[in-house]
Amino acid sequence: MNTPNKQGSRIKNIVIGKSRDIHDHGIFHKMSLVAVLAWVGLGADGLSSSCYGPEESMRALGSHMALAPFIALATVLTIVIICASYSQIIACFPGGGGGYLVASKLLSPTAGVVSGCALIVDYVLTISISISSGADQLFSVLPADWLPWKIYVGLVATVVLTVLNLRGVKESVMIWAPVFFLFLATHGFAILYGFFTHFGNASGVFTSTTRELSESHSTLGTAGILLLLLKAYSLGAGSYTGIEAVSNGLPILREPRVATGKRTMVYMGVSLAVMVGGLLFSYLLFHSVPEDGRTLNAILFDQITAAWPGATGHIFVVVSMASAAALLFIAAQTGFLDGPRVLANMALDRWFPARFASLSDRFVAHNGILLMGGAAFVLTLVSRGSVEWLVVLYSINVFITFSLSQLGMIRHWWLDRATEPAWKSKLLVNSVGFILTATILIALSVIKFHEGGWVTIVVTGILIAVAFYIRNHYQQTRHSLSRLDALVEVFSAEGKAKPDVVLPCEPKAKTAVIFVNGFNGLGVHTTLGIVRMFPGVYKNFVFVEIGVVDAGNFKGAEELEHLEQDVGGDVLKYAECMRGRGISAESRSVIGTEILSTAFSVGCELAEVYPNSTFFGGQLVFDEETYITRLLHNFTVFGMQREFFRNGMPFFVLPIRV
Repeated sequence: MNTPNKQGSRIKNIVIGKSRDIHDHGIFHKMSLVAVLAWVGLGADGLSSSCYGPEESMRALGSHMALAPFIALATVLTIVIICASYSQIIACFPGGGGGYLVASKLLSPTAGVVSGCALIVDYVLTISISISSGADQLFSVLPADWLPWKIYVGLVATVVLTVLNLRGVKESVMIWAPVFFLFLATHGFAILYGFFTHFGNASGVFTSTTRELSESHSTLGTAGILLLLLKAYSLGAGSYTGIEAVSNGLPILREPRVATGKRTMVYMGVSLAVMVGGLLFSYLLFHSVPEDGRTLNAILFDQITAAWPGATGHIFVVVSMASAAALLFIAAQTGFLDGPRVLANMALDRWFPARFASLSDRFVAHNGILLMGGAAFVLTLVSRGSVEWLVVLYSINVFITFSLSQLGMIRHWWLDRATEPAWKSKLLVNSVGFILTATILIALSVIKFHEGGWVTIVVTGILIAVAFYIRNHYQQTRHSLSRLDALVEVFSAEGKAKPDVVLPCEPKAKTAVIFVNGFNGLGVHTTLGIVRMFPGVYKNFVFVEIGVVDAGNFKGAEELEHLEQDVGGDVLKYAECMRGRGISAESRSVIGTEILSTAFSVGCELAEVYPNSTFFGGQLVFDEETYITRLLHNFTVFGMQREFFRNGMPFFVLPIRV
């Protein structure tokens, strides 16, 4: 009969896959993405913005459609500049980290946490807006009376994508690659076909556009046109979202990562510029006007294929919109790929709970994925899948990060001007990028503040405040634990004596197996507590440390080797100190992604070697235990105790008061 644990493991393996082998030397190669797949997994966010960014610009222009070419040229230029500036960021930060790391290292930790929190909210919005816009594309070619079901499609898609990403990065990307290229084929063909069919009428289009431009000037005046262009340009900021994804996702790219990242950036920049520019010009050529219940791209493609024979045109539009919906669902992947990574990096710096840095046995940041998916689910439900509202929230946060990243790079090139030969050209690229992104950020915040812009500012502000609270709590705890450092010095000094004969451990003697986490005051306090409470009872002391593979060290085979060496060296110090006291001791070290299962596996092995084993672990005890302390600190030792008890193995938890 299967136990509940085995049944749960079987279900888990079916849904998200079997555990990966941490000791597989080819694991990083197998999980990493080449440039083309990175273009699919990370670049889809940028490319998919062509499904809603240009449409928002056209809505802002209203009846002044003749201004579309100016918006198209400005948008393409902005894409080129932002892509060029982020290629420089990739070269400077080959380990990834994106906007959070750039702002933290080049400006200040405070700027870093602002950029990081903006990114986290941004990636939640990435998931929500991509799925909502995908549903819009799909329902543009479905019967109008089906529209009430659109929100449910979005919610189900959010859940499905969350599960897919729990399986791993490469698996989730490979599923979507064919539809990504189908989108490129259908939309690229439609734009080219539209241009060629209207090429003969170019003079007429130019004449009518010139006349409409003159009418707009007489109606609005020069100042009015400039303000309208700024508004349309700013509201089309959704077209640039996702460009930062490649710099954030460098850790999952194939070596050499910088070269792969730059190549991916070129793929994304060129495809996005061509798509956005082509769509904006096509709207003008066909005088496409937005309608309720349908996307502007669906309307445009209907116009382009209107003269096609039979149902050919309708079939093409259906396939195109289906591929657009699929691409947008792929774009939601960016939120699941990069959002948890930003959370993990901030958790490693103690801005967020440390558990967000942990990896599952599939080597994905599962806590972050679940948080991003859950938050996106709630946001989609609250917004009812309104892309027009979500894109405002989305764009503001994106440009907070953009602006801080560009400002950080400006400071970097200026400080390094004495050692960087090409500092002037690089400074110019980031300076122009900063002017553009800061202008869009200010314009968006002002224009759309009362239409939802305030929401993202408030939410991001609250998240920043929470991050500072968590960081302060960790710092206070670290200060409280510093009193235990004196124990380490005393313990080390007493154990420095080298015995003439090292006493081997006796397998049948009473053995204390102590789980430690580094050579520190916590482990020493636990060890001395056992000696004090059970004087002369235990003849053998076995120290076990589990090196946790998290987002901070899962970056390559060399990092894992360093982790193994560090863990082995730390736990060996305990054994050497006990031997110096004349007590038999040995050490064991192992690395893994999950402490409970790894600890139990090691415990079972030791129980076979030392049948009279008792297991010990230390646990921080706070004067006032709250939900916050349980969230921020590792209470894994109690889970270990339950697992050992369940299998008839004695496990004691020794309290360490903070």
